[in-house]
Amino acid sequence: MTELVDRMQAALPRMLADLETLVTCESPSADLAAVAASADVVARLGTERLGNAPEYVVVDGRTHLRWRLGDGPARVLVLGHHDTVWPVGSLATHPFVVEDGVMRGPGCFDMKTGLVMAFHALAALPSASGVTLLVTGDEELGSPSSRDLIEQEAAGCVAALVLEASAGGALKLERKGVSAYEIRIAGKASHAGLEPELGVNASIEAAHQILAVSNLGDAARGTTVTPTLLTSGTTRNTVPALGSFLVDARARTVDEQLRVDEALHALKPVLPGASLEVIGGPNRPPLERKMSEDLYRRASRLAGELGLEPLREISVGGGSDGNFTAGIGVPTLDGLGAVGGGAHADDEHVVVAEIAPRTALLTALIAELLDTP
Repeated sequence: MTELVDRMQAALPRMLADLETLVTCESPSADLAAVAASADVVARLGTERLGNAPEYVVVDGRTHLRWRLGDGPARVLVLGHHDTVWPVGSLATHPFVVEDGVMRGPGCFDMKTGLVMAFHALAALPSASGVTLLVTGDEELGSPSSRDLIEQEAAGCVAALVLEASAGGALKLERKGVSAYEIRIAGKASHAGLEPELGVNASIEAAHQILAVSNLGDAARGTTVTPTLLTSGTTRNTVPALGSFLVDARARTVDEQLRVDEALHALKPVLPGASLEVIGGPNRPPLERKMSEDLYRRASRLAGELGLEPLREISVGGGSDGNFTAGIGVPTLDGLGAVGGGAHADDEHVVVAEIAPRTALLTALIAELLDTP
């Protein structure tokens, strides 16, 4: 199988050219026009590499692309996204460049390298019939318009392979589930100097609730419950009548995610006269280790047959679209994309020498999954 690595190594200059095409087309998630323009570029490039044009799926103004390859039922979902966190104009300060074996540019690591790897891996297969390649345009926002599409395309597949970047080269066998909440507090305004006792202080109620919320975390189980953005009050000399704070909650298991959700929705006010409203809930279910272990064992064996370094695995707190596929019961392997670092940061980069070997591994894994009865 080592000849597959050689083939991908020979294709590396074309892959780098493809990456320059994608990275230099800026695609911040919140800019619908930029995402639509990026989708056109991704579609053209994918059509050139795969010999098939994608379907455009536009939901709430956000542009997603779907390639259903071959005539048979879908067996493998290859999943990526073309949106980034970088605003238009970022290329002026973070240009695409390849120097000393390192590629840089906005979105190169998260996750446009993964898209190029997917195109070249699928193009290298004798037949990609049974593969669906789904490239979404709102992952960085939490996939509000693409979640249903992802789950529909994953349903019935034997595996979902997620081309998110690796963590220092390690595949991601476990991702925490993500929940998001807003706690709204209503009190009663009064003059802070003349009649503070007549008011119901929303800031003090918020303090009580923040302490209660922060105590819901469980370090032994890997559960974090973090109060974040806090707002309260109007002026210095007014007892605050209204306040609110946001909560980020992450859990490794569905049971823990549900425990925290139930506890948050059961919060009660502490101050007489105060009231609470809890808005939100789970956004992404956990990607539990049991959903990835078999695919990781396969990938590890194939890496050995390809003559690659042994694979490594890791558990991470951040979510991806792989949480959705695992959440509906589809075996999912995440982190199959770029090796590098600096996601969302000034030092975002990709190690060029790892692109060809990882693409060969992806090719071999898809081929084996397609051949699995």
